[in-house]
Amino acid sequence: MNTIVPLISSGVAGPLGVLHLPRLWLKLSLESAGKLAPGYPGAGKGYDQMVIDGIGLNRDAVIDYVKTSKFTYCQFEGWVKKNVTKLDKGSIDKLNSAIKGYIHDDDTRKSILGANGLADDAGACKDAVNLNNLDDWKEFHEAVLK
Repeated sequence: MNTIVPLISSGVAGPLGVLHLPRLWLKLSLESAGKLAPGYPGAGKGYDQMVIDGIGLNRDAVIDYVKTSKFTYCQFEGWVKKNVTKLDKGSIDKLNSAIKGYIHDDDTRKSILGANGLADDAGACKDAVNLNNLDDWKEFHEAVLK
């Protein structure tokens, strides 16, 4: 069975304005269909958990809902609106700032840059969103184009 590298970036928000929420939905959807590429958790402990906690969702409920509903992303956002405890502008801004401001440790940064043939110098991206994008694009290339 073919698996799919999730290519929605953590830097993307849906209509609710919550960064990474579309990626979380995609990963859980792919996992529920048995199509999530190896090495990607449906709901991991990094950005996934930051979003779940940041808008006040129940982790198990989110996972169960996406896995059993098979709804579109906009339908998922409708469910989110009914089940969150923190969807005010301040909570969303705080979460989005945390996502944009997250920096990987030095070893992770060096590993991702090196795997992509990029120097770890002053011009290299430092934030986790862009480093994760590089990692995803490399994984996609290896899975599909090589």
